[in-house]
Amino acid sequence: DAGNWYGVYCAGGHVDSLGLNANNLTGSVPSELGDLDHLTFLDLSYNQLSGPLPTTLAELSNLRWMYLDGNQFSGVIPPQLGDLELLEGLGLSSNQLTGLLPAELGNLTNLRWINLYGNQLSGPIPPQLGDMELLESLELSGNELTGSMPAELGKLTNLRWICMYENQLRGPLP
Repeated sequence: DAGNWYGVYCAGGHVDSLGLNANNLTGSVPSELGDLDHLTFLDLSYNQLSGPLPTTLAELSNLRWMYLDGNQFSGVIPPQLGDLELLEGLGLSSNQLTGLLPAELGNLTNLRWINLYGNQLSGPIPPQLGDMELLESLELSGNELTGSMPAELGKLTNLRWICMYENQLRGPLP
């Protein structure tokens, strides 16, 4: 019975929560994780997980909270994560993620906070991030982002925290 396993929580006979942070887990995240279609909470933070983020994470259609901070994930942020319509919190800080911020993240209209601190993300901030109307916290510090802050960020009327230091941004605040 999976409900008796450490860090695995079940409801209605389905795994709905994985809380495996700080457990010295190594290796990559198996793509089969995307088969847990009742999962609402995923915390694999502060382990030693590596490799790319599997695109199958986007199949977790009931997911509300994803904490993958403090690992050694590399590669790009899969644009498919923008399909996680119910997602309220996304933590990918302190990894080795590279490439552009996917514009598809702007589809996460229920997102309340996002933390991408301490990666190697580059390029401009996509204006589509201004579509995340419930966003309260935006943490993009410690990357290699360039250009100016898009005026569309001014539409984030619920924003309480924005942090973008240690980038190569220029120009006025929207």
